[in-house]
Amino acid sequence: MKQTYTAKERNMYLIGLAGQNMVYNIVAVGMAFYFQSVIFLPQLAISIIMAIARVWDAFNDPMMGTIVDRTRTKWGKCRPYLIFTPVIIGVATVLTFLNGFYSPQLPTIQKVLIVGWAGFSYILFGMCYTAGDIPIWGITALMTNDEKDREKLLALARIVAGIGGGVVMLLFVKVGQGLGAALQNGIDSPNAQNIAQRRGFIIAAILTTIVSTALFQCASYAKEHVKQPSDEKKKIKETFQIMWGCMPFRRLLISGVIRAPMQIIALVAMSILSYYYGDYDKQDYLLYMILLGGGVFGGQFITMALTPKLTTKYEKKKLYNFFTAVSSVPFAAIFVLYLIAGTELYKPVWLVIMFIMFLLVGGSMGAVNVLQSVMIADCIDYDEDRTGYRPDGVFFAGQSFITKLGAGISSLIQGAIFTVVGFSDRNIDLVNNYLAYAHEHGLGKFIFASTTKIVEFQGAQLNIPAYRLGIFLLISLPAAITCVLSILPTLKYELTNEKSAEILDRLNKKRAEKEQAKALKESEETEKIETTEEIENSEKTEKTEETEENKE
Repeated sequence: MKQTYTAKERNMYLIGLAGQNMVYNIVAVGMAFYFQSVIFLPQLAISIIMAIARVWDAFNDPMMGTIVDRTRTKWGKCRPYLIFTPVIIGVATVLTFLNGFYSPQLPTIQKVLIVGWAGFSYILFGMCYTAGDIPIWGITALMTNDEKDREKLLALARIVAGIGGGVVMLLFVKVGQGLGAALQNGIDSPNAQNIAQRRGFIIAAILTTIVSTALFQCASYAKEHVKQPSDEKKKIKETFQIMWGCMPFRRLLISGVIRAPMQIIALVAMSILSYYYGDYDKQDYLLYMILLGGGVFGGQFITMALTPKLTTKYEKKKLYNFFTAVSSVPFAAIFVLYLIAGTELYKPVWLVIMFIMFLLVGGSMGAVNVLQSVMIADCIDYDEDRTGYRPDGVFFAGQSFITKLGAGISSLIQGAIFTVVGFSDRNIDLVNNYLAYAHEHGLGKFIFASTTKIVEFQGAQLNIPAYRLGIFLLISLPAAITCVLSILPTLKYELTNEKSAEILDRLNKKRAEKEQAKALKESEETEKIETTEEIENSEKTEKTEETEENKE
């Protein structure tokens, strides 16, 4: 019997998912830029914070997945977290922005407190976010027992997640910078630009988080229609064994970790737009943001919409490996374009070519994201069929882990390269000041993009060509290399489309038989109770009649 979501449940879930991804990118993109270019934390410190957070996630995500799988309430096992976590996550999001400026001249204790709070608030956010992320993806496998409906839902989920995250990725930094510029005139300080920028980003974080949290809360309307096969509750150690013991899921997990640098383009996107095309907001870069950002998201949405149809004609494994491997071509091409015309990529001809490369990158990322979610859902069915236990929370914790580990690895690579080229803390502050000085004194446009020599400014040497090289190297070569390598684990992925369909049919039959058996048992128990009541009533009647006869 088909059990699936209503249109209203689907729509409310999708609105909530858009809000949840907006929250994620406030931190993943907005906070990353804020740490680097607004409060000037050292790149090495940012990388260490990310590394510590990802090590913790290796344990925290499966633990949270276990907690979700052990949850039994009248709402189900995923929905309770969607009801109660959005506001908590919203508060944790704002806390990551409430920090001071870092400077090498500060007392050691103050520097330690600034970096320490950055690390604590970021890890706290990650823990809170996990409590909402695992259930919001895990519930997709419980909203329907129909494979086609599930694939449609996951494709739509990836699209709206991309829209929500993309809006924040493209606009958050721009809004923060704009608010900062508006506030600067009222600040009487030699450091007015930095103070205003910090306030602007904090206001942007608060306002965006309020909107995102309100949308996120809508996901709590989604309902679970697939019943749990048993009330068995696994221990944390057992869930780790389940997760690693499922070979198809293990292959997806390893593949996702290897292709982690694919996320660098999102992490560094605002550095490219803000510095290369905007000279840190000293000239309007909205057109370039629309073209390049639109290229990435346009490509994503096209392939996300097409992927469910492609899976009806081609094996999911082949599609996953194809899109993953092919993505290395546009990634590598971006670096080649930089080598050819690194100081002219803002000109129309090169901009069109860059748009095409970003479109292809986005297309491959969109398809891979949808396929990963669909294949994880297949792995959940496979493990339920194999063991009788349904690990929705634990397996989608793996997806959460892949996303966050990818961000951590990307941050480590970014920190290493930016540290090597010198694009960190005080140098970024000096670059921001130099770009402001250059525009105030009419030295030209696209200063960051076109500078070919080391610049002497305020007693320091700014190697802008090296900073620029670091940015473009980051968004291209690491992903180009690892995307090819990441198909190696999934070449022998075991679950064919036919096998997955057979497993789901078998599970649905088992569920139907269980429901029928349950209904039959309840009917027998009801009948037994009614028979007992009839006998008791009959005995009472007989006794009453005997009593009356004795009286007579």
